[in-house]
Amino acid sequence: MKRRDMILGGFAVLGLGGWYFTSQTGTGAMPNTELPGAANAQTSSADVDTSGIEEMVLGNPDASVTVIEYASYTCPHCANFHNGNYKKLKADYIDTGKIKFIYREVYFDRPGLWASMVARCGGSEKFFGLTDLLYKGEQDWKRAGSPADIAQELGRIGRLAGLDGDTLDACMQDREKAEQLVVWFEQNRDADGVQSTPSFVINGQLYRNMDYPDMKALIDAEIGS
Repeated sequence: MKRRDMILGGFAVLGLGGWYFTSQTGTGAMPNTELPGAANAQTSSADVDTSGIEEMVLGNPDASVTVIEYASYTCPHCANFHNGNYKKLKADYIDTGKIKFIYREVYFDRPGLWASMVARCGGSEKFFGLTDLLYKGEQDWKRAGSPADIAQELGRIGRLAGLDGDTLDACMQDREKAEQLVVWFEQNRDADGVQSTPSFVINGQLYRNMDYPDMKALIDAEIGS
């Protein structure tokens, strides 16, 4: 509950693409910024319905191998994976229909949740394209400066993907969705025992970040079993 309270909090958005926050208490590259949250996260996790949260899936839904990635948009190791080995995984296994790939967000901080809300703003159709843009520009937007500067950069990325200002405002003001996302993450984290990012669950077995040849060997062994 303590971490959820830290991530969720009061939030306000100024329309037409101009964003501001009710609290700017942090300093440095990753400010302790307030985020959307229902009643400052006073509800318990058991009271939050996460059934409406969409799983973001690529590949063959009927594949014998399922690979789940747990990653944070503010995690540099996750950015390295997505800007490198993920492209190999996609070409070798996702695009060829050999695996079902699921991406699940991890929230260490408020900017990571903001990025997730922007990524999900266009639904599954735009999610992975926005995810690519967020990871390519991670060092720029997460170090943009004040909370308002970070939000402006995230809004710019959303607009690059074709989202308009009104749509982005509506997504970022959705306090109920924000809390649902955090509780959904907590449920997934606890169920799979995730402690670091990126982490991968391959047919139910949890693995930490690894070199691509090692991941390939694990997937090939599952395909061949």
